Amino acid sequence: MAADLDVMNLFIIAGGTLAIPILAFLASFLLWPSALIKVYYWYWRRTLGLQVRYADCGGYRFCYSYRGKPGLRPSILMLHGFSAHKDMWLTVVKYLPKHLHIVCVDMPGHEGTTRTNTEDYSIQGQVTRIHQFVETIRLNRKQFHLVGTSMGGNVAGVYAACYPSEICSMTLICPDGIRHPCETKFDNHLQDLEHSNYTLNIPLIPTTPEEMEDMFRLCSHVRFKIPQQILQGLVDVRQPHNTFYQEVFMEIVGENSRYALQDHLHLITAPLQVIWGKQDQVVDVSGATVIAEMLPGCRVDLLENCGHSVVMERPCRTAKLILEFIILQQNARSGTKKSS
Repeated sequence: MAADLDVMNLFIIAGGTLAIPILAFLASFLLWPSALIKVYYWYWRRTLGLQVRYADCGGYRFCYSYRGKPGLRPSILMLHGFSAHKDMWLTVVKYLPKHLHIVCVDMPGHEGTTRTNTEDYSIQGQVTRIHQFVETIRLNRKQFHLVGTSMGGNVAGVYAACYPSEICSMTLICPDGIRHPCETKFDNHLQDLEHSNYTLNIPLIPTTPEEMEDMFRLCSHVRFKIPQQILQGLVDVRQPHNTFYQEVFMEIVGENSRYALQDHLHLITAPLQVIWGKQDQVVDVSGATVIAEMLPGCRVDLLENCGHSVVMERPCRTAKLILEFIILQQNARSGTKKSS
């Protein structure tokens, strides 16, 4: 009888032990979905072997994650898009070799990087800050591969034009900053915003779960089924930053930034790869043709059944294309040195 009680107690203790994390998860999911999202990113970074660090320079602090050390392959610096953060690259980093030195930085004012009221968030202003970051962590001791998506693609292109000696090659993913000949759904939204003197809601700055879902539909061709609680959590995470996002948005659609990439294309000397989703509703895929006409030697990879969120929709394919391009350019440089 006593043995039976011991077994029963054991089952009760084991059940209680398992119930605690399950109940904690359910409570977080229902009551604090934003906290759950932050834990999710923390766990994923840890699983992939990325470490978060800070780089201070003259009172300005950059937040970044990294994996690996500089080696035979070029280091990779990844610049995220508008209102995103360094963790958006986790889906791609997952499929890149662990020996590569990868750096993902929070863009100026975003996530853990310093935000000030006097900061210049124009494309050129962001280029200046990213160069400051590169020098602070001494990434430019050796030429590196630069990757940028959307707004980050605009910044990356202008960076390569302004600091050509630092870049060995680069990848632009659905980059903003091009006068694309075909209009998109977002272009129509932008025209409505301009006509309203920017009093209407900006589609890329959602304030409700419904608007968040609309933003996903706009940015992604693949339809992700996201629970309402997670949508609410994503809104809660972004809500405190919406005033800042509006400020940045006004800067990057302004006269000096809207077509910054196209205005600097003729100054880019590094080998260039362009990856674009054919169903992009934010920045039309016809922009790839514009870039290819101005830089005939660039490589263009167009992805079927893919929208603007290439990194989220086609992470494995994106990682494979980037790695192929880096190896191809490195082999080409090695062949040139041998022949000379």
